[in-house]
Amino acid sequence: MIDILTSRLFLLTLTVALFMLTQALHRRTRFALFHPVLMSAAVIIVFLRITGIEYAVYREATEFLNLFLNLAVVSLGYLLYEQVEHLKRHAISILSSVVVGVITGIGSVVGIAYMLGADSFILSSICSKSVTAPIAVAIVEPLGGNTAICMVAVVITGILGSIIGPWVLRMVGVNDPVARGLAMGCAAHGIGTARAVEMGAIEGAVSGLAMGLTGAITAIVIPLVM
Repeated sequence: MIDILTSRLFLLTLTVALFMLTQALHRRTRFALFHPVLMSAAVIIVFLRITGIEYAVYREATEFLNLFLNLAVVSLGYLLYEQVEHLKRHAISILSSVVVGVITGIGSVVGIAYMLGADSFILSSICSKSVTAPIAVAIVEPLGGNTAICMVAVVITGILGSIIGPWVLRMVGVNDPVARGLAMGCAAHGIGTARAVEMGAIEGAVSGLAMGLTGAITAIVIPLVM
């Protein structure tokens, strides 16, 4: 039985099936805690704990999914191409907004954690929470931070941004698609961008651009701040 549970086919199928089921549940109920990434991760964690399967085994079995993740990120380039003229007209506002967003994102998490008594190790681990995972890890490692803590902060930020971001934007009266896309991509990286694509083509394109710019600018700013 354990051979079946640890097989690449079973773990890969389980992961995809869980995501599809939780995604359908979330779309039907629109309940925030039923977010597919959050629910899938929770179920997988419980499954691994009960069965005693090592995370390294699970990660190796599902490595194939990273290929599709990379393709999904690259596909955002098509949205940018479709909206390139629209983006050119807002180039200055997009760049300036991302710079302000990066400074705000870093300053808020580092400032709050510092005032609560966090040491430099924790500060270095969570400072890149608004950046997509590969860039966040590359930023944290040279600073001496913990990549596991970094990933937790990144995932939580993305999920929260995806869940409450559109609601917050509606509450404060932000209806412009460029502004909405900038907010989602800058604050909630890849998971927020996936939500922005559902909001509209312009939102998705701008969010993808904001996600990339946020990663690049953050990589420059964080070492200076820390």
